[in-house]
Amino acid sequence: MSITTRFAPSPTGMLHLGHAFVALDAWQRARRAGGRFLLRVEDIDANRCRPDYTRALLEDLRWLGLDWDGAVRMQSAHLPEYRIALDRLQGERLLYPCFCTRADVARSVTAPHGPDGAVYPGTCRHLSPDERARRIESGAPFALRLDLAAACIRTGRLSFVEQGRGRVDCQPERFGDVVLSRRDAVGSYHLCVTHDDAAQGVTLVSRGTDLLAATDIHRVLQALMGWPEPEYVHLPLLTGPDGRRLSKRDGADSLRGMREAGRTPADVRVLMRDASNRVAP
Repeated sequence: MSITTRFAPSPTGMLHLGHAFVALDAWQRARRAGGRFLLRVEDIDANRCRPDYTRALLEDLRWLGLDWDGAVRMQSAHLPEYRIALDRLQGERLLYPCFCTRADVARSVTAPHGPDGAVYPGTCRHLSPDERARRIESGAPFALRLDLAAACIRTGRLSFVEQGRGRVDCQPERFGDVVLSRRDAVGSYHLCVTHDDAAQGVTLVSRGTDLLAATDIHRVLQALMGWPEPEYVHLPLLTGPDGRRLSKRDGADSLRGMREAGRTPADVRVLMRDASNRVAP
């Protein structure tokens, strides 16, 4: 069977070793199998994504010796496609408007914590159609949430194939009613990533283990929309010498900085190998 992998960074900062580790893994899996390696830039967050970061990540990947098949897919150029997917789910009465803020959810004493933080307690799911319409007409900002209980009745029990582990049972109820669209973003990460993997024919999703739990929600969306089910491989998270996970937020050394310091692509691969020996638990 032909294999198609992808690397899908968000241009919110410079790439670091952790990104290079994931990109190189997907690239090698595709090239060894004579398959396709795709590059997708997840740039729909207009408040955080910057064109200069996009240019930098393309340059850094080429410098590492990675190439990709076809044009780079920019998510910001496909917003109408995400709208169509949302309209379909809304037409099937699987979405509802939520007027609660993140602070409202965080303050809720009934909100347990799940993989994405506080699980939404379903406050707005119980609003009447008239009340929803009144609030929307008044201009109140709202997000669109997936009615997960209704969705799971449609899909039944789900699972996915994790390479090296076999079939893994999904537990999407851990997430509660996830947000699929906000006023400042037509589609959420969950919606856009599953849509694009289907649209691009991705057969193997290679990504960090921090996204392992999210696969449960992605399988729900795939089943609801009739999108193909790829296989998955979730890679360990690299850490620095101090044992902390590499991240943009914590100022992990960037590939660009390494280049400017005189490091070579071969040096970077050695650093990745060394870091993989001290992965995050």
